[in-house]
Amino acid sequence: MFSSLEKITRNGRALFLAYDHGMEHGTADFNQRSVDPEKILELAESGYFTGVIFQKGVAEKYYRPGISRVPLIIKLNGKTSLAADPEPYSPLLCSVEEAVSLGASALGYTIYIGSRYESQMMKEFSQVEQEADERGLPLIAWMYPRGKAVLGKEFTPEVLSYAARVALELGAEMAKIPYTGDPESFSWVVKAAGKVKVVVQGGPKVKEGDFLKMVQDILTAGASGAVVGRNIWQAEDPLLMAEKTAKILWGKGKA
Repeated sequence: MFSSLEKITRNGRALFLAYDHGMEHGTADFNQRSVDPEKILELAESGYFTGVIFQKGVAEKYYRPGISRVPLIIKLNGKTSLAADPEPYSPLLCSVEEAVSLGASALGYTIYIGSRYESQMMKEFSQVEQEADERGLPLIAWMYPRGKAVLGKEFTPEVLSYAARVALELGAEMAKIPYTGDPESFSWVVKAAGKVKVVVQGGPKVKEGDFLKMVQDILTAGASGAVVGRNIWQAEDPLLMAEKTAKILWGKGKA
């Protein structure tokens, strides 16, 4: 069955509100408001986003299938930052069947390309991809260069274009990839992905102007959108920041 991106895009572009930080970073990124998943879901339901990203536990307790309007993207694997392993591995934590039962419209899976354990993650991804395709669910590959093999080269167009190409070779419908830092070099990353749609990770909190310029630049490079967490819900006015981002993507705010 063909896996369509229509449910999680608008006119071919995507803006996802990421909230899988609790597992990956603990509470370091949260304040009194953003630590509450209910507040994040309220923001996601504003009409500016084409998807919200949760781990399965948050989805189970907060997302309401059939009631929540924003499409749900379940992150299938994850790890904590406590071990600080220079060769990271992110194990599968949620099955496709469980994600479907939680109301998922799409799935996400991280591969740390360049890690000693990349082959294990690619194997798990391939197994998930087959089942997701049978159910008609798009699978988004989080393609993050990590490990000694790519140390110091994580944001270079050579390594990121390799990561994008692996997403294509593995059968992903979309790839979430770090930004190289300029639209000229990132256009090569997008080209390497072929027909795989590329969305860019929002990354750590930066100045508003810098973030909005990045969103404009990645579109210039051919990307399909952004996956944003901290640069939205750490903003002084998260709803206004969401509106400004959406206007860059679509020339207007809400759908």
